[in-house]
Amino acid sequence: MSELDIKEVHIVPVGSTGEVKDTDSKLDFYNSALVYLLNDKRSIYIGESIDIKNRFSSHNRHDSKKDLLIRHAIYSHLFNKSVTLHLEAFLINLFSAEKGLKLINANLGNNGHYYHQKKEYEGLFPQIWKQLEELKIARTSFEEIINSNVFKYSPYKSLNLDQQQAVLACLKMLVDDKKGIFIQGNAGTGKTIIAIYVLKLLVTPIHYFEQFEMKDEFSMEAFRLLNAYRDKHGITVENEKDLKDQVALVVSMTSLRSTLQKVFKDIDQLSSSMVISPTDISKRTYKVVLVDEAHRLRRRKNISGYGDFDKSNTRLGFDINEGTELDWVLKQSENQIFFYDSNQSIRTTDLPPSRFEVLKNSKAYDSVRLQTQIRSEGGDLFTDFVHRLFDLKLLPHERFESKDFELKLFDSFVAMRGQVFQKEAEMGLSRLVAGFSWEYKTKDKKHRHLYDMTIEGIDLRWNSTAKDWINSKNAIHEVGSIHTVFGNDLNYIAIVFGKEIDYDPITKAIVVYRDEYKDTNGKNSTDDVDLLFYVKNIYKTLMFRGIRGVYIYVCNPNLKAYLSQHMEIVTGNSENESQVIPSCRISSEPTAGSIPYYDLEIAAGNFSELQQSEILQYIDVEERYQDPQRYFACKVIGESMNKIIPNGSICLFERYQGGSRNGLICLVESSSFEDRDFGANYTIKEYSSKKTITDEGWQHQEIILLPKSTDDSYSPIILKNEETIDLQVIGVFKQILSVN
Repeated sequence: MSELDIKEVHIVPVGSTGEVKDTDSKLDFYNSALVYLLNDKRSIYIGESIDIKNRFSSHNRHDSKKDLLIRHAIYSHLFNKSVTLHLEAFLINLFSAEKGLKLINANLGNNGHYYHQKKEYEGLFPQIWKQLEELKIARTSFEEIINSNVFKYSPYKSLNLDQQQAVLACLKMLVDDKKGIFIQGNAGTGKTIIAIYVLKLLVTPIHYFEQFEMKDEFSMEAFRLLNAYRDKHGITVENEKDLKDQVALVVSMTSLRSTLQKVFKDIDQLSSSMVISPTDISKRTYKVVLVDEAHRLRRRKNISGYGDFDKSNTRLGFDINEGTELDWVLKQSENQIFFYDSNQSIRTTDLPPSRFEVLKNSKAYDSVRLQTQIRSEGGDLFTDFVHRLFDLKLLPHERFESKDFELKLFDSFVAMRGQVFQKEAEMGLSRLVAGFSWEYKTKDKKHRHLYDMTIEGIDLRWNSTAKDWINSKNAIHEVGSIHTVFGNDLNYIAIVFGKEIDYDPITKAIVVYRDEYKDTNGKNSTDDVDLLFYVKNIYKTLMFRGIRGVYIYVCNPNLKAYLSQHMEIVTGNSENESQVIPSCRISSEPTAGSIPYYDLEIAAGNFSELQQSEILQYIDVEERYQDPQRYFACKVIGESMNKIIPNGSICLFERYQGGSRNGLICLVESSSFEDRDFGANYTIKEYSSKKTITDEGWQHQEIILLPKSTDDSYSPIILKNEETIDLQVIGVFKQILSVN
């Protein structure tokens, strides 16, 4: 809306007592709703107030805030109390993930509510962050922050009502004479956030909390229960630091555990040692244990590494065949908080729901259910749709439609993979995953030169690491599994439904082919009913990983036909198609629908000679690109642009006719360099230039050709002065072409 203009928002330095030299004459600065920041080079505190001088007087008496002498206020005549509360929570959440700055806010009092024009005001907030970057207060871009794991798992989130009630129930359980509690909810309802939130509350020194921060009933009640717990267990200011060694978050899955350990390392008052495995808990006792993804706790059935499992059982006095990871947790902790969803059990080694029902039905355990989907932009409707899709309860041709969330079924795997590369380049955290239809040959380091699967002529490998795969260097070029994305969020997830899952049009049922299912430990000792349950849960859980969208490619025709009734189909013929164009054919003779294809990999001489050479070929493209005077195609060799263009891709280029090239991906030719991948004077990079104005006009001072690669060994090509003279921009990259 026009009245909400970032120009009307001011960030000004203020003195130690809240005084400011210059204020908007239309605004009574000292009695207005505003947000303020206190920081030094290492720490930061964010607050809001309608009486900044009185608030600063309080801070100047506070041990952890009085020495934060770099102080700024954010104010505007557009602001009211609701807006500043919202902005305060927004900045607290972002600064919790800011590298190099320790956020010293307590994690109570950051809960939002609806107010008039909330969405419009929210649109200003990223621009305010940009201004904080310019002032060198914020050090990381907004886009990088929101994709970081520390941001995603931050204990400074504004909790919804479901989550607030769950936090209060956890604290009440600790105060009452109860043994534990179950927090139940579907994927994406925020169970892990609650776990970290509660743990952070327990270990934060009590002096971090100030009464004026308790801005709502939830915060006040949580603070009351926290104090009641401390009183009951004799926790004082003098001994409160000991509690950090007496609480732990148990995470079964290696990848998620590794991710959370890194997150805890970067959050004030938390440490990576607080995130442990079930084996770790068998070695010592704790006061309070929170178990994330408790449905993945194991029994001694179809597991790898029986030795460590048996040692843990023996250490704790359990029969090696009967003791479970749940037994270890119960024996080694005074109180337990389980975060549980039976619909995410994916292997026979996972403890059956009946084992947890015994605890849930006892008087010693409370139970709370989360109802609200917070991960997916598709919301609760998408969760319901996915469950009914797999349970065959959708109406004929019923589809999930949302302007905020994409659900697409791709005809072409190559097209889907290209779309993943495009989304990764645009916003990051976009990954390709698959079901277990392919053996994990490359798990053995001796076989890393092999490929695990080939789909539509594309050779692929499973994940090269089990720890924090999503954030690993080569993840965008690999295929993940349920084990590598469990508990994680992705902006976009592309899922290959493998050969093991199908649809039977006769019985009208989802079926699983045991012989095509390559996870041996996942299928041994299962009957067909159990295996179907686990495989369906795998694909459901994968679909629930996507925040903005889910892309699907299906190997089996019958299942593809079933899903096509309920999803938008991407054939590559629409105007908003992916960056990959499917079904293009290379030939030695031109046709009415072809454009030139130049193989730079075998080229010698300059580009003009190449256009006349006998090795010239042609490639058929769709109608809108059938202009050989305007378009041509080339193969991209190497990894220097792999964030956008995979190695070996054949790409569509538009011949350069003039105009600015800054920020465009260009095919260029110059005698001043030899590209390390092409072995010639060609390269494909993002173009950037600096110009000098003289009396005779302008000339290039410097041209920078930037790689866009996950491989840090690729450096920009920098041409200066005379080196820029013979550089020729041949074409501008448009799209990737898929070849049959």
